[in-house]
Amino acid sequence: MMRTLRHLSLWMLLAGTLLAWQSAMARELPDFTELVEEAAPGVVNISTTRMVESRNPFQGFGNEEIPEIFRHFFGDRFPMPPGQAPGRPQERQSLGSGFIISNDGYIMTNAHVVDGADEILVRLNDRRELAAELVGSDERTDVAVLKVDASDLPTLRLGDSDDLRVGEWVAAIGSPFGFDHSVTAGIVSAIDRTLPRDAYVPFIQTDVAINPGNSGGPLFNLDGEVVGINSQIFTRSGGFMGLSFAIPINVAMDVADQLRDGGEVRRGWLGVMIQPVSRDLAESFGMDEPRGALIADIDPEGPAAEGGLQAGDVILAVDGARVHDSSTLPRLIGRTAPGSDVELELMRDGERQTLELTLGDWPDSGSAAAGESRDSQQARLGISVVELDATERERLGIEGGVRIAEVDPTGAAAAAGLQPGDILVSIDHRAVTSASQLVSLVSELPADRAVPVRLYRDGRSLFVALRLAGD
Repeated sequence: MMRTLRHLSLWMLLAGTLLAWQSAMARELPDFTELVEEAAPGVVNISTTRMVESRNPFQGFGNEEIPEIFRHFFGDRFPMPPGQAPGRPQERQSLGSGFIISNDGYIMTNAHVVDGADEILVRLNDRRELAAELVGSDERTDVAVLKVDASDLPTLRLGDSDDLRVGEWVAAIGSPFGFDHSVTAGIVSAIDRTLPRDAYVPFIQTDVAINPGNSGGPLFNLDGEVVGINSQIFTRSGGFMGLSFAIPINVAMDVADQLRDGGEVRRGWLGVMIQPVSRDLAESFGMDEPRGALIADIDPEGPAAEGGLQAGDVILAVDGARVHDSSTLPRLIGRTAPGSDVELELMRDGERQTLELTLGDWPDSGSAAAGESRDSQQARLGISVVELDATERERLGIEGGVRIAEVDPTGAAAAAGLQPGDILVSIDHRAVTSASQLVSLVSELPADRAVPVRLYRDGRSLFVALRLAGD
């Protein structure tokens, strides 16, 4: 009997300890209920409609490219799908999210949510549906501002994305797959992420579940403040895989303010072509660590040339903000207003120096991130390049080739997957021997047809397909 009582007491003690542990764990986990109740009214669902011209699914194919079975039954005349006729407009719809930033009807979302839309409809939390007007959008940061005709709307509180720390809890509200006001939560996985085609956004990486329809929705900190706009995910399946990316609200609001004030976004321009600083290059420049942005070339008509910058300078800081690597410089320069004076800290001939110059206005025909070539053919390709030295060519066993210094995130090269640091060896089966010869090759490339590009990346040779848009 005593043994039974001792066993019972032991089990009761263990059960009590387990309950206490569970209670302590519950207290440690965040409670998002108040956040959602307060913020949900300021989050909206966005649906868009655009009219596209229907086309025969075999339009544009040569006879030799059409499957034999279709040519056997239809010859050279192929029917349109049921209910469609060539040239008849077809309605396409898409869904996204957004949030209200002013009580007089201004709404923020992603540019890709409303891209090409003929009609934009905003559905509020109280189920009202309002037609929206596109105030402006910026493709480079993927930010758009809408306006609805309403007043006294509920707004969200904006936080400071610069205060975010890796590991802190965040939550998202949006409309994944059209399920309005769905809430998901997670932590900040990383900050200042640079994605291949987005040179101007220091993305917030999270593990918050984001799916189609969440785009444009707000990312909150535990204080219920918006710290980002959920923009994209990394996925191999088409669905969420634990890697989500948000535009910092500080970046987004700078863009939104410019769109509201003038309908366009102006960015500072330096006029240089840059490349990463490797460990060996850092040592050769007398630096104790590989950081900063190495100037590979300078636009002779740009602000950098006028201000005294030289090829071979390594930019270490802009107005006191550290340039961690070459991807940091475009963001620091791009977010500074044209005409502003900036102080650059740089390494030149093994010595630290400071230089002050005035930024120009981003040229309409610009090509690459912080350094642009004004040559129209390189702009057409969307890259800037630097020559290889004899040592690099001997190491790779090639006679020609050029190194890609920068890639325009909206250009054809970025779409094909080319990256800064890649060594371009051939294009359309023709060897690339120099930067000037590349210009001639690009001018002869066909539009709207994929051509093979051979390059070296991380010591390995690979091919990618490049397709230039029509002029």
